[in-house]
Amino acid sequence: MRCILLLLVPTVLAAQPSKRARAWGIPFEGETGPHNAITDVAGVEVGHATIVRGEGRLVPGEGPVRTGVTAILPRGKGSWDFVMAATFNQNGNGDMTGVNWIAESGFLEGPLLLTGTHSVGTVRDAAVQWQLARGRPLVFTYPVVAETFDALSDANGQHVKPEHAWAALDSARGGAVTEGPVGGGTGMMCNGFKGGIGTSSRVVAALGARYTVGVLVQCNYGGDLRVLGVPVGRETRDLRLCATLPQTRPFLRGVPRCDAAPAPGDDAAADRFGRGSIVVVVATDAPLVSHQLARVARRVGMGLGALGSHASNFSGDLFLAFSTANARAGRDDSVATLRMLPNDQIDGIFRATIAATEEAVVNAMLAAPATFTGADGLRVPGLPGERVVQAMKKYGRMN
Repeated sequence: MRCILLLLVPTVLAAQPSKRARAWGIPFEGETGPHNAITDVAGVEVGHATIVRGEGRLVPGEGPVRTGVTAILPRGKGSWDFVMAATFNQNGNGDMTGVNWIAESGFLEGPLLLTGTHSVGTVRDAAVQWQLARGRPLVFTYPVVAETFDALSDANGQHVKPEHAWAALDSARGGAVTEGPVGGGTGMMCNGFKGGIGTSSRVVAALGARYTVGVLVQCNYGGDLRVLGVPVGRETRDLRLCATLPQTRPFLRGVPRCDAAPAPGDDAAADRFGRGSIVVVVATDAPLVSHQLARVARRVGMGLGALGSHASNFSGDLFLAFSTANARAGRDDSVATLRMLPNDQIDGIFRATIAATEEAVVNAMLAAPATFTGADGLRVPGLPGERVVQAMKKYGRMN
């Protein structure tokens, strides 16, 4: 199975454009780290396992399959040192395991994984066994696994297996992060376009030191897409979610056919079916403790709001923030001495979180191919960079 997985991954990566938001000239503000990614926070590693198999009519339990797993290791492989963390649910129509102990203890004690809704249990159990096999001594652990619903896949088929979670964890690396329809983001839609994994970072100064804030998103939510205030969604109404085949799943039967002329209400139907969820992970090397990280996590929603999200009823908007500072603070054999930025000095962290969230979502959409087709011929457009630039120029945000 591992060999099959590795053969399937390039079919997705080959379609990924090379240009991210800044390469298109979209004027996001702020200084980024060298990779403009969550991995600019020293020690953070990201890996993906992507499953793309089959096409055509959905056969439950068989496919087509468009799913996977994304793994984030806060301190990289080989380190079991805890990180301080906090979570925030802007809208709770979603699942993130392990959050009770984070709220109680203030620590994230292992890797964090992202996948599709019905694969959370498999990935969670696999994370336990992976840690044991890689030498972590533990009596018990509460792995953190978060999800969004991959409607482009045979989601009820539960095609993610333990070996996929292991592959994502084993492949985690620093450096550039592959974005778009990969890993846990393979089967996702975002703002009516193809969604998936996106990332961005910012460098901020406080009390004479420079710190990095990195954001990674698994983008599957819906909204009236705006980019830096420009109504990109309104300017791209001709690009729509559609289907080449009859839909076998009742909740998708109102999706318009791709071979039919646009009809009144098509935009509303496509928009309705494009609404889903988003998981956002914020990492920083700034010395923040758990109550401050809870404040950081709450700022993620401001970045999504700038993009046009209103956290709809069906959306699971789940955020987690962690700090790699204060190494060894989670040890139980000594008194920890903690470093903490004063509250008056973390406004820059807040601004960086908001800005990097907005850019990460745009990067996720720009990384998609021109069209991406899932189960039952459900076809979703990628976000064309040239159309974003055209809209930005129309509204005076670019020359």
